[in-house]
Amino acid sequence: MTTFLLIIIYLAFISLGLPDSLLGAAWPVMQSDLGARLDTAGFLFMTIAGGTIISSLVSGKVLKRFGTGKVTFVSVFMTACALLGFHFAPSVVWIVVCAIPLGLGAGAVDAGLNDYVATHYKAHHMSWLHCFWGVGATLGPIIMAQSISGQNSWRNGYFTISAIQFALVIILFLTLPLWNRVTKNSNIAVNEDCEDASFAEDGNDIIPLQIKGVKLALASFLFYCGVEASVGLWGSSYLVNVKGISAATAAQWVSFYYAGITIGRLITGFITFKISNLTLIRIGQIIALVGAAFLFLPLPTIFSLVGFILIGLGLAPIFPCMLHETPTRFGKTHSQTIMGYQMAVAYTGSTFVPPFLGFIASRSTIGIFPIFIVMFVAVMLLSSEKLNSILKVKDLIKRKETSSI
Repeated sequence: MTTFLLIIIYLAFISLGLPDSLLGAAWPVMQSDLGARLDTAGFLFMTIAGGTIISSLVSGKVLKRFGTGKVTFVSVFMTACALLGFHFAPSVVWIVVCAIPLGLGAGAVDAGLNDYVATHYKAHHMSWLHCFWGVGATLGPIIMAQSISGQNSWRNGYFTISAIQFALVIILFLTLPLWNRVTKNSNIAVNEDCEDASFAEDGNDIIPLQIKGVKLALASFLFYCGVEASVGLWGSSYLVNVKGISAATAAQWVSFYYAGITIGRLITGFITFKISNLTLIRIGQIIALVGAAFLFLPLPTIFSLVGFILIGLGLAPIFPCMLHETPTRFGKTHSQTIMGYQMAVAYTGSTFVPPFLGFIASRSTIGIFPIFIVMFVAVMLLSSEKLNSILKVKDLIKRKETSSI
């Protein structure tokens, strides 16, 4: 029963990833069909992300009142209706209207399922959960590419994804009683690494933002999510307008980027037993920087595909490893508060960085896309390395104090 519900949760996370990559893959065709400006995609993306932020902030109270099963069911139903609205939307105004429930539904599903898995399943399932998001994010552009190349219609791509979501809605409705049963019968530890519920340690009166290194960690999250979202949103437009690739082929190439993230996270789940989080973060950032350089340098077009794959593989371990390092870096007393700050900044990066890039590109050229990606990855790497050096000094000081005592 517990395993069956876990399968349902994995399916729900696939459905969460499906719409995330659709807009960027479809926009080159949507833009001309709707007669919209290039940077309109940035505004739509910001609207969806804004809804995600709002629903994430209020999800705690909603989940406590209605339960994870009901909230997930209603949220997936909202996203299915929103995607169906994209299919029928006669103008950009209606696309914007449909973008609101799409974001609201996605944020509630994300927060609810992450919390449920963390509470009722062992820790390693969390890594695989985010891998299944990548499966959905990879399939989205593939389905859209098939619709564009086969029927030359982005609307059919949204209709297909909407149909998949409605199928999941039916499954979630039929399995609603299962959530409460598993919750009552579950005897799995809440967190393998958890200690006492009381975290009364020295330094409770310290404001988390005043802890050394926190602001650098927040900067790393901001630029990470800025890079991940920007590549997904503007990758197709760059390939179509600068490299001269067809919209269908560009959508397929962007799907390889999401495949890189998915496969990379699957592999990361195994190699964390041998390699530390800090090393994985550093290696990932260097690989992403190399991939971004492939887009920036005047190389044959095929290197752009290699660049997208490398960026995806490089980004794969960074986000989960940075999250996992939070208690180690800043202590368990403040880890929950700092984790909240990190997620808020991460959503901020996803919300505002891609529209900012679109705003600049619409007033110059989308050819600046690889320059921005190289800059963002470089700043993320510098912030992370600076943070590591600060924490290394703090660790040495603590060791000296311990040895003197």
